[in-house]
Amino acid sequence: MDALEFVRVRELEVVVRIWNPNAPRTLIAWHGFARHGGDFSALARELGIEWRILAPDTPGRGLSSWSLFPAHDYLYSHYVSIAIALLDHFELDYVDWLGTSMGGLLGMLIAADPQHSARISRLILNDVGPELNTQGLIGLSSYFGVTHRFSTFSELQQELNRHYASFGISAESARRELALNSARRLPDGSWTYHFDPRIGEQFVHDTPRDMWADWANIRCPVMVIRGEESTLLDAEMLPRMAEAHPKLVTLNVPHCGHAPMLDKPEQVDPIHDFLNRPAPRPTSLNKTQNATRWQRAVQWLAQLWRRWRK
Repeated sequence: MDALEFVRVRELEVVVRIWNPNAPRTLIAWHGFARHGGDFSALARELGIEWRILAPDTPGRGLSSWSLFPAHDYLYSHYVSIAIALLDHFELDYVDWLGTSMGGLLGMLIAADPQHSARISRLILNDVGPELNTQGLIGLSSYFGVTHRFSTFSELQQELNRHYASFGISAESARRELALNSARRLPDGSWTYHFDPRIGEQFVHDTPRDMWADWANIRCPVMVIRGEESTLLDAEMLPRMAEAHPKLVTLNVPHCGHAPMLDKPEQVDPIHDFLNRPAPRPTSLNKTQNATRWQRAVQWLAQLWRRWRK
């Protein structure tokens, strides 16, 4: 990581981790439910110096503020507002978006939104889609709905290695980095995870909905990455997703579950290829509607002029 940006969004401070801040191209990289932007360090290294990576820590995670009102702030609708505020802060009218799990759903919501869809040029979904495995969601809510406490750092590291084994992290240095970036010491000297334990309340206040209608409304090029052993995105979802997006680019990552860490060339090279494909700039639905209203107004004035001339 090369820089940190602190962005105030209402009462919350959102911390954005930045790699290659002077690079000519920008990629928003948004993490999963209980993770943080630091997970994209290997992706930034593999993509190379031509890419500026902006990786926010969602409120309640990592270095960003914890909410005093979780029932209001730990919701997708609020995350969308934060994401738009960050795009405005960095003056990004049109940007590529990569999202892991929750970050992918957030990207989908923006790319399908009539007001903001034109701001996403390409969308990359890491092990997530418009319909998710129910048992996988139950497993996530059960695990993150309770506070985890460890007497020693080594106990926390062992649990992280077990819980995130599906990420496909193979290098010992990477597992050590995961532990160092995921730990928070408690006042009594014990250890827990870096996030606000109340983020789990999102599963109560923000039940995942059917997003097939949102999926059909997306107009930008889309790539979907799926862990071959994913417990959240079923394999049969990919052909269904391709029905609405015949040009959908897919990548199946072998020996990996939910969700690929995107830390190896065989995972990042296809992402790089996708990002280098042409992407016609979409027009938001609002702009189309405004243009149509303007055309109708002009036609109406023309009719009045013709009647007056008669």
